[in-house]
Amino acid sequence: MLILIVVLVALSTYFLLEGLTAGRRQVATSLRRAKSYGGYSLREAELGKSMSDRVVGPAAQRLASIALRATPRGSLDETRRKLTAAGRTNANPQSYLAGKAMFAGVCIIFGLVLLVTGKPPQTALLATIGGVAAAFVFPDYYLSLKTRGRKEDLLAQMPDVLDLLTVSVEAGLGFDAAVAKVCERMHGPLVEEFRIVLHEMRIGESRAKALRSLGERLDMPETTAFSRSIVQADQLGISLGRILRVQAQDMRHRRQMAAEERAMKAPIKMLFPTAVFIFPAMFIVILGPAMIQIMKIFTG
Repeated sequence: MLILIVVLVALSTYFLLEGLTAGRRQVATSLRRAKSYGGYSLREAELGKSMSDRVVGPAAQRLASIALRATPRGSLDETRRKLTAAGRTNANPQSYLAGKAMFAGVCIIFGLVLLVTGKPPQTALLATIGGVAAAFVFPDYYLSLKTRGRKEDLLAQMPDVLDLLTVSVEAGLGFDAAVAKVCERMHGPLVEEFRIVLHEMRIGESRAKALRSLGERLDMPETTAFSRSIVQADQLGISLGRILRVQAQDMRHRRQMAAEERAMKAPIKMLFPTAVFIFPAMFIVILGPAMIQIMKIFTG
């Protein structure tokens, strides 16, 4: 425990000093660059980096490679897809995997400390195995929960977004201008995804490729069908207003069906807490006095 406390205090001190001196290091680096006038060597550039860029970054990459080997069918692309589906578009998959490997390493060190301090080997082994399993299972479980909640928010917002797209297109705007109007008027996870589509189209990507990327990024049947219908309408010359109106009606119908499905599942989900928590209390209140009277009769 003493070793673990010392390591945690050292890490906290390091990150605190790193944050306090970040501004001064940046100013010093800018002054050295100004003095060099183009003669900025590779060694100076490397020394101008912060400690986190020179040490923590490579260490994170090594830990990420360890996590990739320990994870079945693990890959950076798969991790990046999971983070994107959960709405963590700015998260680095290497940092995510390195965090998992680092937490697993801390659990192994903690198990060794327990073993050295005289704890039973079974306790140390159980703590190590449980900590390593938690390091690799809980982050993915958290991402799956975030992904599920985000998909529900996307489905709930999709009919309103499609309605605004339909009104904008029927008013005479092009598809790009209609998407820009949606990004200007609305907020939410689906609007953020449309902002990405609009940005991709503005930097030179074709509309078809940007919409296909939207379908692949969200990995939902509804968004995939929407992307395909817009691409086909664009290729075949079909009116976008009619396609968008049909898509909006279909999304509202699906949302209504999903709500009805949840309502039908509610009684079944209520059965377990009712049987465990409510029925025993009712039996105690109803049969309790009778049982007390019976016990008095037999004991008297």
